[in-house]
Amino acid sequence: MNTTELPVLPAPGRATRMERPDWLKVRLDSTGEYEQVRSMMRRLSLVTVCEEARCPNIHECWARERTATFMLMGDVCTRNCPYCAVIHGRARPLDADEPRRIADAVSKLGLQHVVVTSVNRDDLPDGGAAHFAATARAIKAMLPSTRIEVLVPDFQGSFASVDTVVESPIDIYNHNIETVPSLYKTARPGGRYEQSLAVLRHAKEAARASGKVMQTKAGIMVGLGERDDELLEVIRDLRTVECDILTLGQYLRPSTDHLPVARYVTPGEFVELRNEAMKLGFRHVESGPLVRSSYHAWEHVH
Repeated sequence: MNTTELPVLPAPGRATRMERPDWLKVRLDSTGEYEQVRSMMRRLSLVTVCEEARCPNIHECWARERTATFMLMGDVCTRNCPYCAVIHGRARPLDADEPRRIADAVSKLGLQHVVVTSVNRDDLPDGGAAHFAATARAIKAMLPSTRIEVLVPDFQGSFASVDTVVESPIDIYNHNIETVPSLYKTARPGGRYEQSLAVLRHAKEAARASGKVMQTKAGIMVGLGERDDELLEVIRDLRTVECDILTLGQYLRPSTDHLPVARYVTPGEFVELRNEAMKLGFRHVESGPLVRSSYHAWEHVH
């Protein structure tokens, strides 16, 4: 395979304030497989978080793994988190045919595990929960054996919306906690830490009450300026609400308009964080500089 080494998420213009270490470099695929997946997404008019959030693993996932994380309900988010590359503004009307097209793409890729996420849709009464459920049903109708992981917003704390998603044929309910409470006002002004924990707790309780086997999952970015003790407290809080799977990855600044990186956490520190989290009883912890919520997601399920 012909590859070229390049730095992850190069910031435009004069953005090189902190030089990225060697471990934050990825391999760029030039075999044509990446373009094949990209062309299919365009043909089906689908949006992926891989592209919208400028994921550093896109060439590995699209070219080698033939996987993608589908983003529902458009590419415009109703919130404006200063760490996120997804654009914000007035969202577009829902596309009723989108669930079918996503199921079609999942079938064409031959996926046994699919991850579906979305922008925040605070403009919708249910936050888009019914659209998630419709997508899960469309995938299962076409591919009954495919595992479905949803990475959902907080639905502004609506347990009714959480129930709508949990009652659909999903296998993993993922909601990212993102960062420590002290940084929410700066990094996640549209969200509330306790609300996100409550959403994860309710999802687990709702599944159990219905007799459904479903795992919950959450992700945290590091390197935004959090203290070690704060980070460990968040990890403990996630186990308190019975979160099963945890992902930990380095925050990477999409551009000079976004929050700066406070520090680059070393690979060794990520190993230590994984070990500490596993001691608390998580089923699986994916921890590393380039880890993102859906990175190797099919390996997280036991």
